[in-house]
Order: sequence, then structure tokens, then C-alpha cells
Amino acid sequence: MQTIVFDIGETLVRDDRYWASWADWVGVPRHTLSALVGAVTAQGLDNAEALRLLRPGIDIPAEYATREAAGRGEYLDETDLYEDVRPALTALQELGLRVVVAGNQTVKAGQLLRALDLPVDFIATSGEWGCAKPSPEFFARVLDASGALAWDTLYVGDHPMNDVFPAAQAGLRTAHLRRGPWGHLWANDLRVQETADWVIGSLMDLTTITDE
Repeated sequence: MQTIVFDIGETLVRDDRYWASWADWVGVPRHTLSALVGAVTAQGLDNAEALRLLRPGIDIPAEYATREAAGRGEYLDETDLYEDVRPALTALQELGLRVVVAGNQTVKAGQLLRALDLPVDFIATSGEWGCAKPSPEFFARVLDASGALAWDTLYVGDHPMNDVFPAAQAGLRTAHLRRGPWGHLWANDLRVQETADWVIGSLMDLTTITDE
């Protein structure tokens, strides 16, 4: 293994703040939106469909811009990181691995992540690349950022359809993270277990599998 690439949402960063802020913005209880996000994602739909159920016809990019202009836009700080993130990323770099972060996030999210000064070699988001998971183009960009062959690159994420399956199809090795709603929902799924090279419960587990 030469490079480990990390998904962002519910892999490195909790999604609590993101969805709570949207619930507050559209004026519904936070639990309502959270439950709808889970429901649409379990059906294989994009999680943005939850907002469309609450506000049919909503123009999400326009609403996003309005939120930003009102000072209620995207925000990340240290409290949004899972507790194992900094220790695991640091340990992996100390093992001599290249550490990359690449996930489906906005341009602003990329800026916010860089401001956290994480112990990583490279950060990119789908908004910056102009392509998103699970597209083959996204994983081609992942391999460019990896700087290693596909078999020497491990992609780590919580979502089978966005992370494990398309990364494996692109030839990368994969680790399914049992974290967050999607990670727990699909961790015992037979197809996930057959496809993923590893199913892990903590990012620190990666420090013990990199030589396998």
C-alpha cells in the first residue's frame, strides 16, 4: 500500500451540523430531515431528495447561495471531526504513506477542510474537480491524486454505492467504514463484505492493515 484516500462526510467529518443547519433553514425539526435523509439514501436516492420532499421544486444551489449570503452557510471546525481522525492520519503519514482526502463536497468545504490543517498530503472535493462519486471520472482523478497504481491505493468510505463499489470497479482496494448511518446500515451486507477488502470500525484500524 502506498496511498490511502479518504471520503469526507461520515468518514472524517460528522454530518450533524450540515443537516441540522438545513433543517433550521427550511423550518422543520432536525429529526424530521435526518430521518428523511436516511430513508431516501436507503432507497438508493441522492440524499438531496430529502430536501425536495420537504420543499417540492426547491432549487438547492440557489438556496445554498441564499444561505451563504445570509451568513448561515457551510461551516466546519475541529468539533466536526471524528475523534480518531487526527491520530489516524498522523500515524499513517508516519508509516510513510501518502494521505489524500477526496469526497463529494462543495468548493467551500474544500476550503474549510484545508483551514483545519489536517495531517494530509492533498485535499480535493467534487465541487473543485467538477465531477462526483460514483462516476469513473471521479475515481480517475483520485488515482491522479494518489500518485500510485490502483492496487497500491486504498479508498476508505462509509457508503457502498458512492465509495466501495465504484472504487473497487476502478481497481482500487477498498475499506468500508462502519460509521454513521450508511456505514452501519450496510456493514453486514453480503455484497459489501464480498467487495470490500476490509470492513473497519475505526480509522486507527488502517494502521494495522497497510502491510497486508
